[in-house]
Amino acid sequence: MRRVSPVDLMLLGTVLLWALNVTVTRYVLTHGWLPLAYGTIRYFAATSLFWIFTYRRERSFRIERRDLRLVVLAAVSLFLNQLCFVYALKLSEASTVALLLGATPVFIGLITLVLRLEALSSAFWLGVVTTLGGVALIAAASGGNIAAGLGGDLLAIGLAFTWSCYTVAIAPLMRRYSPFRISALVLAAGWLPLALVGIPQIAHQQFAFGWKVWLGFGYAVVGPLFLTNILWFTAIDRVGPSRASLFGNLQPFFAVFFALVLLSEKLHPLEIGGGVLIFGGIVLERFRRPAAAVPES
Repeated sequence: MRRVSPVDLMLLGTVLLWALNVTVTRYVLTHGWLPLAYGTIRYFAATSLFWIFTYRRERSFRIERRDLRLVVLAAVSLFLNQLCFVYALKLSEASTVALLLGATPVFIGLITLVLRLEALSSAFWLGVVTTLGGVALIAAASGGNIAAGLGGDLLAIGLAFTWSCYTVAIAPLMRRYSPFRISALVLAAGWLPLALVGIPQIAHQQFAFGWKVWLGFGYAVVGPLFLTNILWFTAIDRVGPSRASLFGNLQPFFAVFFALVLLSEKLHPLEIGGGVLIFGGIVLERFRRPAAAVPES
């Protein structure tokens, strides 16, 4: 039996920090924070910390001009991802959003297929059908009522899709530069449009929160944005992305656990069935056959 290594603990810690952030964000958005004000201020604080860390490590943020388009694409994907993130958690329960995040690996596979970066096996397609069936069951739990959560469900699907676009966009950049440098650049570039659309809400944001909300905000800055970037990229550098992604697939289910325990949320039977199907889809997705690496373009 293989012993648990420090890298395993780093990966598990990263996944737990990401998972808890879903519950924390749902809590602070339902206790006073406006979605765009929260996202803008949080990203500014985390990006500032990460830029300081990265500059001390790299002493440069320089990249080649040919790679700017990939940085812009990744930044746009991250910007849209954050819009989906804050509004999905404003409209839907954290447990529901967490379950729908489980569709991310399938979206990544579909994007690489459309871009002709990989040839996928029949097992992958079975995983796609299974995952989409799970997504449909979760959406059906809202009963078609936008106000009751369907709008949030659709945004959660957008959250998984935009994160997949971001993941595919940065893959070739990670082969040419330090992941810390790329992450710092994309965080900053993605923050700029977020700040622009967030100005009206920042102007109307009241900051008379209780200590729990401020504690949650501090956690959301330091934990899932700053610390996880350091842990995740350090671990990937040591063991590679394939092993790391095995841990990443656990994030939605840890997030559901935190939401049920800390927010006392309850899952609809259809959501439970959908979660089972999504988990089955993830298992099948692991059997897909990679045929070509992401090209360095």
